[in-house]
This record gives sequence, structure tokens and C-alpha cells, in this order.
Amino acid sequence: MPDQPDPIPSDDLSRRLTVARPDEDQGLRHIGLVGDTYTILVAGQDTAGKYTLIDMHVPPGGGPPPHRHDFEEMFTVLDGEVRVTFRGQTIVARAGETINVPANAPHSFTNASGTPSRLLCLCAPAGQEEFFTLVGQPVATRTEPPPPLDAEAQAAFVATSRALAPRYKTELLPPPSRD
Repeated sequence: MPDQPDPIPSDDLSRRLTVARPDEDQGLRHIGLVGDTYTILVAGQDTAGKYTLIDMHVPPGGGPPPHRHDFEEMFTVLDGEVRVTFRGQTIVARAGETINVPANAPHSFTNASGTPSRLLCLCAPAGQEEFFTLVGQPVATRTEPPPPLDAEAQAAFVATSRALAPRYKTELLPPPSRD
């Protein structure tokens, strides 16, 4: 007799439906980080820690520096385009395209165009939104840029990011050499 699959668990009535309206919902967290604005649409507390969903507004020249982490990260480009570097190779991802970055792989992305880009970023499991909240600056809306950092504030941001990154299983990598 073949193995019977486990039954589907009962509905967990303690969990609620999550609806995110990033341009309307005043309760969503908008975080300014590395010149970008990230809106936490669905946090780990909404998904029992399974994933987080982040709306990313990336201005021209924006995007995170090289890094890697122990969770899966998937991006869908909604508007514009980004130049993605993955394990040293570069591609351009345009509106309507989705890329998945496997856990532990070195990567970064940059908006190399002249117009803002918008991405949906899914991280599984959740936790990245907590890191962003701790190192970023609150801003009022999904598209509001974070205030510029002076040299002292920039140094503090880098120090805080480096100190917290290991707790969130993230490694900040040096920029590629310009040989």
C-alpha cells in the first residue's frame, strides 16, 4: 500500500488576512535605505515567519551594494529596469521580469537608468524586513527618498549595518575591483 500523505492541517484561526495598499495605508512601514525607499507590504509576523514582501522604490543610481545572505530572495521588476550582478555576472532585468537569487550567492543591483524603478522583493524565510527597519530611516511615503547622510551619519550607518548583518545572516561584501 502506498504511503498516504499527511492530512492538511486545520485552519489556524489566529492568523488574519493581510491586505497591503502601499500608496494609501498609513500603517505600512516606509524605510529609507541606501538612497532607496522600501515599503514593508507583508512582514514575517503576518506569515508565521515564512516570508516577507517588500515594495522597493529605487531611484536612478540606487540599489544595495554587494552582499549575500542565507535566505532566498526573489525580485519582480514592476517599473523600469535594474542591472543585477550575480556571482560576478551582470544582466539587466526589465519590467515584467522576475529573478530569483539563491541563498548564499553574492549579488547586488543598481538602477542604471534615468528613471525610478519599482520592484517587489520576496525574502523567504522572513527577517530581512527587521534588518531594514533597524538600519534604515523611517520616511513618510512609498516614494519619499531618505534624507542625505552627512559623513558622520554615513559612518554610523555603515557601522550599524556591519554590526547587525551577522544577526540577520547577511554578509556585506566589498565592491568589485576596478582592474
